[in-house]
Amino acid sequence: MSPVASDATTTLQPPGRTATRWLILAVICLAQLTVILDNTVLNVAIPSLTEDLGATTADVQWMINAYSLVQSGLLLTAGNSADRYGRKKMLAVGLVLFGVASLGAALAQSPGQLIAARAGMGVGGALLVTTTLAVVMQIFDDDERPKAIGIWSSVNSLGFAAGPLIGGTLLDHFWWGSLFLVNLPVAVMALAAVIALVPESSSRGGECPDLLGALLSMIGMVGVVFAIISGPVTGWLSGRVLVSAALGLAGLVAFALWELHVPYPMLDMHFFRNRRFIGAVAGGILVAFGMGGSMFLLTQHLQLVLGYGPLDAGLRMAPLAVTVILLNFTGLSARLLPRLGTPGMIVSGMSLLAAGLAAISLLGGDGYGGMLTGLIVMGVGVAFAMPAMANAIMSAIPPAKAGVGAGVNGTLMEFGQGLGVAVLGAVLNSRFVALLPLVAAGAGSLPAALARTRTEAERTAVHDAFAAGIGTSQLVGAAAVFLGGLVAAILLRRAERAGQDPEVPATPAGAEPAAAPAE
Repeated sequence: MSPVASDATTTLQPPGRTATRWLILAVICLAQLTVILDNTVLNVAIPSLTEDLGATTADVQWMINAYSLVQSGLLLTAGNSADRYGRKKMLAVGLVLFGVASLGAALAQSPGQLIAARAGMGVGGALLVTTTLAVVMQIFDDDERPKAIGIWSSVNSLGFAAGPLIGGTLLDHFWWGSLFLVNLPVAVMALAAVIALVPESSSRGGECPDLLGALLSMIGMVGVVFAIISGPVTGWLSGRVLVSAALGLAGLVAFALWELHVPYPMLDMHFFRNRRFIGAVAGGILVAFGMGGSMFLLTQHLQLVLGYGPLDAGLRMAPLAVTVILLNFTGLSARLLPRLGTPGMIVSGMSLLAAGLAAISLLGGDGYGGMLTGLIVMGVGVAFAMPAMANAIMSAIPPAKAGVGAGVNGTLMEFGQGLGVAVLGAVLNSRFVALLPLVAAGAGSLPAALARTRTEAERTAVHDAFAAGIGTSQLVGAAAVFLGGLVAAILLRRAERAGQDPEVPATPAGAEPAAAPAE
């Protein structure tokens, strides 16, 4: 490049900023949205899959869970691969794998084929979740990064809200395979844009791949997530859940011990000595706990207590996602971050999230009006807390390990959401059984309990007990989220006072000393 051209570039664009960074962010968000949609879109197709493929209940469970199990098990490995082999390269590989597996899912002729295709989509999804956030860290500097991460985080809320709506619309006009075919043009467009626009970066050095660490992390995460998924179906004390949980916990302990002694660890366990990292991790788990558990409860509240159908219930949960999207896309959360600081944003956001859950519990039992208020307050809380949390986690990890940081963030979300469903679901069931021990004990669900009733008075009592159980669960979730926000804020504030700041302000994103462009 000539000196004249170089001077022109520097006058138009601050040093360290990629000129096309916002266009790249749009491409990244499109890829991320596709991944999130496939976490929710298949639920509406269960009747069609059962009829067309002759799928059993167990088949349907594996069709849904194969995707999340594989994705959660590979998040750390995918992030490490992105750091090592190139974030742009792994983003492109993830798009190709996701697109090919989506085509295989659309053309599946048996439950086994669809399960295998969904597992393949999980591999691509793990690469996309980690590389998209790592690229955001690479192309945005400290000033713009909070807003960019806020927009990236909003995609999760958009995907959750849009999944059932898009799935229901497609199934009204086409066959169930259309749910997967729509991924193909998105993957192709995103792949072309990634190749043309995204700059490459990777970690420097010839470290040996941590293959055993990758295996142990997969065993640990898959075991824990499978136990959480299976608990509500087979019972928390069933052999399947206990064996899976034990295997998963043993895998995670072995992973931590191995990472402490291997010369080139996939995840440097010394990060956990950093109070800022610990505070962000604790807060991240509890935000995901509140979100995952509350969504689980809200779905049942709307459908089983208030009597809405699946599509109507999805529409009535949309205000939460819309609030998150509006606040993050307008940049309000990013503008407040310098004023309140990371601890202030996190404690404010998690307090609002807790207040929204409490409002739904106390005001939403008899109608949608009270629930709407709670959903909007929750949306404000999520918009404040989640981007600040993700930024804190990523900032506490060296730029050269951005992929691993994204893997940690994704793993926390998976674990926290599953834990929220497990714990709050257990509280719901315990309260339900305590109120109606003869009817609810062993029933396992509201429909099963209703099947045991004989009179309208008994059905009303069952509904009231179930609604009371949901309200109690939401209050427990609110308390956990609020206390978690305080703990996270205290840890982060102490880290700031102690002068722990792992960021390197003098080094712009994309030009970190520990990273080198791939040849």
